[in-house]
Amino acid sequence: MFNRDRLMELFRERALKFGDFTLVSGKKSSYYLDGKQVTLHAEGLRQISLGLLDMLKETEYDAFGGMSIGADPIAGGVLTVAAEQGLDIKGFMVRKEAKGHGTNKYVEGPVEPGMKVVIVDDVVTTGGSSLLAVDRVEEFGCKVVKVVGIVDRLQGGAENFAKRDIPFESLLSITDFGIEPPKEDG
Repeated sequence: MFNRDRLMELFRERALKFGDFTLVSGKKSSYYLDGKQVTLHAEGLRQISLGLLDMLKETEYDAFGGMSIGADPIAGGVLTVAAEQGLDIKGFMVRKEAKGHGTNKYVEGPVEPGMKVVIVDDVVTTGGSSLLAVDRVEEFGCKVVKVVGIVDRLQGGAENFAKRDIPFESLLSITDFGIEPPKEDG
């Protein structure tokens, strides 16, 4: 059973760091969430997987995955817990670059064009890496029915998904840790 409080505790203990950071999006931040410290931790990954499957109960989808490397452990955890629950879900990984040999594909795994898929990311800021995964998966021929995150930094990701008419939901947001998102200039 998903324990939201325990997941927040694990993020506080293992992933939340304060200082001066530059994010993948290029934005500056006084805090950093190192999601891999939780997604690559047995209890953390189990809580995330249970929470995501619970969140997706009402969503119709065939496969679950996202941008490699961040989404890889999450997809593996969700597939394992899904099997325990008797759910038949496939997984996939989206490469940043097509491999230079074999099939030269961006999307790897037992997915096929026409499938409905969910994209996952650990920490969502502007949603850029998830949107790249959306583009690659749609080019492959799948339909993205939802994007999910573990923690939403509340810095534009949800709005960017909405512009593409893609539903978005996260297990946690940065405000769950008592941190207010920065005010945008403009």
